[in-house]
Amino acid sequence: MTLYQKTLGDFQQSYIGFAALVIIGQSCLGGVAAMYILANGNSLVQMLQLGFVVVTCTIVNVGILAQLTPKMVFNMTIFSVLLSILAIAMNVFVI
Repeated sequence: MTLYQKTLGDFQQSYIGFAALVIIGQSCLGGVAAMYILANGNSLVQMLQLGFVVVTCTIVNVGILAQLTPKMVFNMTIFSVLLSILAIAMNVFVI
């Protein structure tokens, strides 16, 4: 059994509890990403990055509130977290 399958199974089993943690966690991570993006200025590149981060975090929250399947919410959460981490890394180390 892969790590993804095991984690998805745990997420599906305790969906309500994990949904609350996902909303809090990825919203905070998205906020940190937004802070680092805006710390580097407000050019078009930063605004596009900010838009992607905000939209993905919002879509995860909407997915939970719309009661999408746990697998879809789990996959959207992974994407949102990876995008936020990428935005943080780009604005701390690269740009």
